[in-house]
Amino acid sequence: MGTRLKVLSVFKALHRTRMAVFKDDNKVLTAARLKINEEFRKNKNETSEENIKKMIKMGSDVEVVLRETVVQMEHIGDKTLLLRPRESLLLENVPYCDQPRKKS
Repeated sequence: MGTRLKVLSVFKALHRTRMAVFKDDNKVLTAARLKINEEFRKNKNETSEENIKKMIKMGSDVEVVLRETVVQMEHIGDKTLLLRPRESLLLENVPYCDQPRKKS
């Protein structure tokens, strides 16, 4: 894949992830869109292949961090938050067991 396609792919992935992670939060959606666009615009004239590869790696890493670690919360009282995890963050709830399972 060419460098331009890699850059475009990271750009699109960041925006798709932004839409999923900050769903229904217009203020944060807008701020994230502006920041992503600003960073790509700021570096659009970069010509060094090494620097471009580093920035592609950084953009991919940021996308992974957003997708895997950011969870939405909403204040619903003075001391209460409502957690809104995305389906992709939910894990199978397996109860803890002190006794190892016997092999059959």
